[in-house]
Amino acid sequence: MQIGSVAELVYEYERINIMNRTFKKLAVGSAVALLAASSLTTISPVEAKAASKPTKVTVWHAMNGNYNDAFQDEVKAFNASQKKYRVVATGQGDYTTLNQKVMAAAKSKTLPVISQATYTQVPDYAKQGIVQNLDKQVKGKDGWSKKDLKNIYPGFLEQTKYDGHYYAMPFSASVRVMLYNKTILDKYNLEVPKTWDDIQKMAPTLAADGIATVGFDKSYDMEWDGLVRSAGTQIVDKKGHVKADSKDAVQAADMLNGMLDKGYALTAGSDMYGTNNFVNGKTALSFSSSAGVSATKEAVPDGFDWGTAVIPAYQGKRATQFAGNNLVLTSQANKKEAVGAFAFMKFLASDKQTEKWAEKTGYLPITKKAANSKQYNQYLKDNPLATAGADSLQYGFSDAAFPGYQEYRNNLTATVDKMVTKHTPAKEALKTLNQQIEKTIKDNK
Repeated sequence: MQIGSVAELVYEYERINIMNRTFKKLAVGSAVALLAASSLTTISPVEAKAASKPTKVTVWHAMNGNYNDAFQDEVKAFNASQKKYRVVATGQGDYTTLNQKVMAAAKSKTLPVISQATYTQVPDYAKQGIVQNLDKQVKGKDGWSKKDLKNIYPGFLEQTKYDGHYYAMPFSASVRVMLYNKTILDKYNLEVPKTWDDIQKMAPTLAADGIATVGFDKSYDMEWDGLVRSAGTQIVDKKGHVKADSKDAVQAADMLNGMLDKGYALTAGSDMYGTNNFVNGKTALSFSSSAGVSATKEAVPDGFDWGTAVIPAYQGKRATQFAGNNLVLTSQANKKEAVGAFAFMKFLASDKQTEKWAEKTGYLPITKKAANSKQYNQYLKDNPLATAGADSLQYGFSDAAFPGYQEYRNNLTATVDKMVTKHTPAKEALKTLNQQIEKTIKDNK
């Protein structure tokens, strides 16, 4: 291009400068755009990964041995069923140790998201702020419908509530059942007793040969509790009314103490559980948790012929105490963890999973559909020793739980010990127990 004048030269120079500035702006803008694009390309996968990272839900439990293996299988099944949450379950020893660790962790603010707990521990946990209630989860859109709640056995659902609120979810359930030595009964032409009157009638025959008809654990408190309930009385009801020294309670204790005095019954003493006396042929009958049947199965010698049956009726009715453990949501769980925790709890309580859990562990299904399923009935057919537990579901009850329940239990077992070892009259011993329970309830209000 030819430039003919100074004016034109100046003009062209300015035009070139303008163009250069424009190009620079464009270049800078493009660079910024490229950097932004590059930045987005680099950050997006990280952000996406963070967004998709599952929420960790920690669980403390007291399952050991085969029970731990079965529980870990449940955890794996839940984790594989969805991608939002990842449950990590850690054993903490036995139930006593677990409770001690929960109490310590509450003080140091290092609680897990979920903990296993007996339903009788829940009131104390709630009062001390260790757990949070589950009302929002249970009643929310992803919670349980009325139909779902009716599907859970009432006795197990009763364990989940305290002070009108849901504080736990049912998980492992068991009942008291009766074990019988078939060889002994056949030898003396005796039938499996269906009532406590039947037991009283067969007892003299066996006692003549040094065999106790009934074997208890170290304490017979759970059997006594069931007898009192069969008679139509509750030792402590939901409203906190105490009837430990009622006519029904004293009468039931007198019967059990009388059997022990006559040699018709035998307590386990230092053995804690009646299993040893039973497997050694010292007792014809024994009472055990349905979940403990598998342990008895391992303890019996080869060729030992035995079976299980529902608890005998007393005064025309049957009542057997529910036991086991539930799951609680701790107060230190955040919102995301709480949602994940309930999803896990609900998963475990589903018909399919509770049925699988029952088959693997000997615990009972917590839902009616699971207990009546073809799979579970086939399991019972293949494992007849588990039948008594399933048949006892309709007779099960749960004690009213209240703050200070463990103190009550300690006083109860001490009272039984006074009646058994010191021969303190039932009326006197239970009157003292009644006063102790009333004080415990009053002090913990």
